[in-house]
Amino acid sequence: MPDPNSLYAVLIDADNVSSSHAEAVLKEITQFGEPALRRVYGDWSSGHLSGWKKTAAELGLVQRQLPSNTTGKNATDIGLVIDAMDILHSGRFDGFVLVSSDSDFTALASRIREQGLSVIGIGEAKTPVSLRNTCNRFVLIENIAEEDAPQSGKRKPTEAVPLIRRAMDAVDQESEWVGLGAIGQKLVADNPDFDPRTYGKTKLSDLVGTLKLFELRRGSGNHMEVRRKD
Repeated sequence: MPDPNSLYAVLIDADNVSSSHAEAVLKEITQFGEPALRRVYGDWSSGHLSGWKKTAAELGLVQRQLPSNTTGKNATDIGLVIDAMDILHSGRFDGFVLVSSDSDFTALASRIREQGLSVIGIGEAKTPVSLRNTCNRFVLIENIAEEDAPQSGKRKPTEAVPLIRRAMDAVDQESEWVGLGAIGQKLVADNPDFDPRTYGKTKLSDLVGTLKLFELRRGSGNHMEVRRKD
């Protein structure tokens, strides 16, 4: 569960993420905790990162210069990983946020989790499943972009039905009614990239409420509960 007191080290791969999403990304991170350390990596002498220079300054991101001295070698990836290991062993943070769609960071995410820290991944829909599933939580940039961004990548709400059913079946229950919160936790545990926004809904309750196969009610303590109509 998100903890506002958790401290996160945010490492952004500027070569792999557009600067136009930076503000939305940082805002999303505050839903999980405090983005205490914020670094963005790239070769700042390169013209293709010109958009990032102004954005980094405005948002207070520390720019880490990683010159590409050799063609074909990704200096940004290597430098980010080295920094991550130093930060990990400092013991000052509760988790990491890796902002990239590059599967090369899968091993890094796995190593951080082995150390007992949380890993949140943020990347585009093209991000390989290997990286998504290695993170504790993975957020699609398409879901946090501005509201006027193209919505063509959204899935139909009915596509979430098998995931919701599977989560309900996995929750220990004494009746046919299952707590919505427990369902949500199980959904993310089994599918780190699960997000109601992928299906065009802001909250899980909104998503479930549109599906005719389920019924919603307020149970004890005003908590939402769900049951299958079939």
